[in-house]
Amino acid sequence: PPDPSCCQRFRYAFLCPPHGTVAQGLTLVLCLLLAWGLLWGITGAQALPGGNLFSIFIVVVCASVGGRLVQIIHLPPLLGMLIVGFALRNIPVINVAKDIDPMWSGALRNTALAVILTRAGLGLDPVALRKLSRGVFLLAFSPCIAETVVEAIAAHFILGFPWLWGVMLGFVLAAVSPAVVVPSMLSLHEQGYGVIKGIPTLVIAAASVDDVLAISGFGVALGIAFSKGDLVWTIFKGPLEAVLGIVYGFLLGFLGWYFPHSQHGSRNLFRFLFLFAAGLFSIFVSLRAELSGAGALGALTTAFVVAVKWRGEMEAHTTMPVSEAFAVLWVVFQPVLFSLIGAEVSIEALQPKTVGLGLAVLGLGLSLRLVVSFLAVFGLNFNWKEKFFIPLAWLPKATVQAAIGSYALDTARAFGSDPEDIKLGTQVVLTIAVLSIVITAPLGAAAIALSAPRLLHK
Repeated sequence: PPDPSCCQRFRYAFLCPPHGTVAQGLTLVLCLLLAWGLLWGITGAQALPGGNLFSIFIVVVCASVGGRLVQIIHLPPLLGMLIVGFALRNIPVINVAKDIDPMWSGALRNTALAVILTRAGLGLDPVALRKLSRGVFLLAFSPCIAETVVEAIAAHFILGFPWLWGVMLGFVLAAVSPAVVVPSMLSLHEQGYGVIKGIPTLVIAAASVDDVLAISGFGVALGIAFSKGDLVWTIFKGPLEAVLGIVYGFLLGFLGWYFPHSQHGSRNLFRFLFLFAAGLFSIFVSLRAELSGAGALGALTTAFVVAVKWRGEMEAHTTMPVSEAFAVLWVVFQPVLFSLIGAEVSIEALQPKTVGLGLAVLGLGLSLRLVVSFLAVFGLNFNWKEKFFIPLAWLPKATVQAAIGSYALDTARAFGSDPEDIKLGTQVVLTIAVLSIVITAPLGAAAIALSAPRLLHK
């Protein structure tokens, strides 16, 4: 009937065949069972409890459910996905995430990162970016350097770190997470928040440069601390990575202007494949070549350059088919990325003796970062509410901390360093970097989602 009662809705849902929400749920369960059966048929024991693929499958499915549940209370789904990944790693009995192969986890996270960076590049507004180029520079460099300096000083005097180790810790903690920031900004862009002033474009562009700076600075400090090769190369490697990423992006983007050609029968399909492959190539080959700072910038720049041409071919107020395809792909990879980031955090790794002191170091760094982020956009054409929003958007940390946090420890072990260096490396990765993820990733995501409707013009 036009105005059904609850009983009538309940009966309608469970008719044979089922209807409405019940039918959608059963369809989803059926598809998941078929997917798991396919995994078992191909890999055997890997898809059974205790196997790597079974663990990944369960974590990702549960994270998708957690994301939907969190959306009900008007919080970003990535928050629920992070929490689910964290729970499935640390709660006894259900801690299936402990069986995930680190190599598989890293590869899937990097694939998801390539998807979201490519999608972000397609959404960048070149006009707004040109107007905000000064803001991008200031927002990328000022907060990162300020936080690194204060955390290096705090680590030296509070934790007793040597200066080089303090600088390494500062750069590890100073990087924002594009895996959290970029999806949040894209969501605001789609809802229309801050678009007129170009705020999502400003934050997305600055996030990639910020990461290059943090990774480069960490590499220089690490190279000096364990210097076995050319120190000049170590120092100039960071800026070189940034240049290589931008050059790669412009070259591949320029090729994307003309291939596939205008008369190609499946032009949009091959444009999608070209851009997806270019992003994956940038991320994974840069890691293999030990030029990790170039990867994210290359994927973002490629998508931005090709979109300049492709957007010009579209009618006004229409969406690029390739952009829509990446939006669909992100639905699949979003729970993969955030659940596996959450699963990287192990409570067992937290050392109680350094948790309190680590929180003090992190708190000092974040406090200064908020102030410097606010000052960095002071000269731009933003009102007071928008200026207050920028520091909140510049808060989340996760991806870089999970990726390079353990590198100092691995390097110390590889070089056979003394036990003190190994202890310092353990504190960096297993305590303070973990704390930064646990605290800032969900807090930053929630702050962006809740403050944007109040602080930004729609």
